[in-house]
Amino acid sequence: MITWLDHIDKAVFLYLNSIYSETGDNIWLFITNIPTWIPLYILILFFFVKVFKKDSIYLIVGLILVVVFSDQFTSSFMKPFFERPRPCHDPEIGHLVHIARKCGGQFGFASGHAANSFGIAMFVWLVFRNIWKWTWIIFLWAFLVAYSRIAIGVHYPGDIIFGGIAGISFAYFVFKITNTLFFRIRMEPLIKN
Repeated sequence: MITWLDHIDKAVFLYLNSIYSETGDNIWLFITNIPTWIPLYILILFFFVKVFKKDSIYLIVGLILVVVFSDQFTSSFMKPFFERPRPCHDPEIGHLVHIARKCGGQFGFASGHAANSFGIAMFVWLVFRNIWKWTWIIFLWAFLVAYSRIAIGVHYPGDIIFGGIAGISFAYFVFKITNTLFFRIRMEPLIKN
């Protein structure tokens, strides 16, 4: 069963990774670059403060914890534990991989980019889902960041899926704990829309 899933994961990766161009590479490299999204992160923090005023500190700390837990779990636990080579380091298919920049570390399961972006998206959605109906759009951003890792040749779809699941899980638990411990957080806006 595992061998079959690995074969499917590699086949899907090779298909998606083979769709590239110089312009596309530049776009995906821009999307995968963490500093690209600093304005988005600042905007999220701005809305936390604008909507929840002084209670926003708990949400900001919660969001930081989501990123720390997601990143450390995927990078410090999953990658060394599973030791699954990145596609570009895989002796079976490495020669077929289109690498847009550089390959990165030896192991890729699971994707820290996917964990962090889906963790942020889930936390933001949980906070604002009852305030702004369009909050779900942030998951499109997370998907683009996660998919960029396939496009530039450094992660399999399975790496992305399990990284995303890890990030979403940490976001859910941190949100629940934050909301329980710091009961002062009101999940209603303190301002009018």
